[in-house]
Amino acid sequence: MQYILRASRMTQIAFILLCHKDPEGIIAKALQLTAAGDCVAIHFDARANPADHGRIRQALAGNPSVTFARRRLKCGWGEWSLVAATLEAVKAALADFPGATHFYMLSGDCMPIKTAEHIRTFLERDEADYIESFDFFQSDWIKTGIKEERLIYRHWFNERQRKALFYQSMNLQKHLGLARKVPQDLRMRIGSQWWCLRRRTVEAALDFISRRRDVMRFFKTTWIPDETFFQTIVGHLVPEREIRSRTLTFLLFTDYGIPVTFYDDHHDMLLAQEFLFARKISPDALALKERLGALYVETGRQFETTRDGRRQFEFLTERGRVGRRFAPRFWEAETSLGRGRTLMLVTCKKWHVAKRLVDRVRSVTNFPAVDYVFNEEATALPDLGGIQSTLEKRMRHRRALVRMLFDYWETDRLVLCVDPASTELIQDFYNDKAKVRLLEIECEFSDDYLIGHANRVGLAGPHTPGAAMALLLPTIRYDVRFESDRIRDMNLPGHRYVRQKSSAEENSLPLAEFLDIPVETAREIAGTHYLFVD
Repeated sequence: MQYILRASRMTQIAFILLCHKDPEGIIAKALQLTAAGDCVAIHFDARANPADHGRIRQALAGNPSVTFARRRLKCGWGEWSLVAATLEAVKAALADFPGATHFYMLSGDCMPIKTAEHIRTFLERDEADYIESFDFFQSDWIKTGIKEERLIYRHWFNERQRKALFYQSMNLQKHLGLARKVPQDLRMRIGSQWWCLRRRTVEAALDFISRRRDVMRFFKTTWIPDETFFQTIVGHLVPEREIRSRTLTFLLFTDYGIPVTFYDDHHDMLLAQEFLFARKISPDALALKERLGALYVETGRQFETTRDGRRQFEFLTERGRVGRRFAPRFWEAETSLGRGRTLMLVTCKKWHVAKRLVDRVRSVTNFPAVDYVFNEEATALPDLGGIQSTLEKRMRHRRALVRMLFDYWETDRLVLCVDPASTELIQDFYNDKAKVRLLEIECEFSDDYLIGHANRVGLAGPHTPGAAMALLLPTIRYDVRFESDRIRDMNLPGHRYVRQKSSAEENSLPLAEFLDIPVETAREIAGTHYLFVD
């Protein structure tokens, strides 16, 4: 069924803002957008700090042009939760902003690169929806990774958080012949999640999904549905002549598949692009944010635009490498992880204990977390262009590697495991501009465990005499204690302890402070019954 959409009234935009961090930046963005007469509907990730959400609501409580999703959801990259959160914000915007003619998806990292006046004129010029809409099976929109498998198999596990279970589940379905069919009347489309839709289109989409429970059931277990759900439904409901298969948000990706981050010196290039917003603006680009915020409310501003953004960016960045323009980026000279980011280091001599704790953190909080990346070659990592391929490369480019992990997961909080012997590595991260915290897990070491440790590291073997082992054990025990004492002597801020001999209740508070999460959530993690089992 298709809906013919009539010409819009005077344009007013309801921005659908999905965010999970930077409460002060969200407040500033909402004030900037509403100052020009537009509206904002906010969904703040339920996994984020509740105090941050409270601060946003309090600051914007008196603004009639700001509303909030009635229900907050815990969101995970690639999951249905992102679509569900979008729908919650869209429903709130429809109910609270009856004058809104267009609905524009934004993230907390997006900023306008045109004036509100220019944007409204642009939208009024063409009666259309702006959403990338490419044929899922025929186009080459998906460059790497699984394609058809996103749809025909059911996905209950997050590939980034539960990689082994993700592929085991998919391969089991494949082995058992459990492939499913796409709803027959839908032509699957794919594209960027950053769209701008007319009110009538949004209303038609909500009406459609309320009637088609089969479609909702299908998409809830697809992988990365934010790239297919709205794209497919809009393509199903709206005549093709009224769809502009493009995003109005300017975004680029590196060769590693990571979104490019824009800095202060990108200002002129961004304004010259034939787009209305840009993503992602660096948290450190304070001057750029201020200039773009002021730009939005300007009037009478004219723009000369181009479609050559990628080529311009690559050329100017390359020129910057020889000192002409555009400061070199972090992988060339800048070694900071980035202001406003928090790196949480978990250290424990019993690696299996730290891995279990970190696995529970991933499961309960959805924080990106990586095991002993600088100590264990087999640690699972995304493809970052080869920088992650060997321990030697990881250590040599450690700050660049960690920053790329922040960018890959599009997060400002990351958990890493490190061995207690890696004091130089710990100190190096503490010297960074980012916030760094350390959680030390103190374990009890039985003689049997230390003998096993000696065998694992080559100090002893199955035929080592008992007398020789008796001489080794006190030294090994002292060495473990010495590593902990050396870390304690560094007097690192944010150094907290979880202890095997303490109760789950006692461990909950330091864990909550370390992760900056509610004590109740930390108690769920600390209460893991198998945490310290050898």
